[in-house]
Amino acid sequence: MISLDEALIARLKKGSKHFEVFVDPDGALEYKKGKELDLEDILAADSIFTDAKKGDHASENQLIDNFGTDDLYEIADNIIKHGELQLTQEQRKHFLEEKTKQVINIIAQNALNPQTRAPHPPSRIEHAMEEAKFHIDPLKSVDEQVNEAMKAIRPIIPIRFEEVDVEVHVPASYAAKSYGEIAHFSTIVKENWLNDGSWVGVVRMPAGIQNDFYGLVNRLTKGDAETKLL
Repeated sequence: MISLDEALIARLKKGSKHFEVFVDPDGALEYKKGKELDLEDILAADSIFTDAKKGDHASENQLIDNFGTDDLYEIADNIIKHGELQLTQEQRKHFLEEKTKQVINIIAQNALNPQTRAPHPPSRIEHAMEEAKFHIDPLKSVDEQVNEAMKAIRPIIPIRFEEVDVEVHVPASYAAKSYGEIAHFSTIVKENWLNDGSWVGVVRMPAGIQNDFYGLVNRLTKGDAETKLL
């Protein structure tokens, strides 16, 4: 269960009264959009409030009169799906910062410059978003905004999502120890163990992390491996 410090308030007006619950921000957003999630994981407190900030709980009679039940999860379902998610100024700033970082990092890890075949550093993506005047919405999902950000910055910098294949030749003295980390970092497309004990493989990964992959291979093999971008 998420802590109250990290939760926001979902609010639904019924007649002259408001009914509120503390919820996990991302979980509530996904639930509101129809994703099947366990409400126990979304609620930050097992209570229905008439004023969550003041800690004023709704009475059993108020719940039955307005919802026809006093069941916590049935009412919470109603509030989240049909109500509004309330962000404080501090929460809005926090979510904006976090989601901006997430959007930039996802783009940086998965995209490249199709002209140079090289990844864009996060700072370049951030500057392109600023130049395009693209603003993150704290109440939209990260995945949705990644696609929107890509559309916004394409006129600013050449960029597209792509995977790359890299051929790797690891000397025998490092092959066995390196194999697990290479396989964890990337998808092995094909491989071959040579008679001298060395390993040759073709691995696939998001374009934006290829430099991280080269760094990993150099660390594992002390610079003795050979790599080639295909």
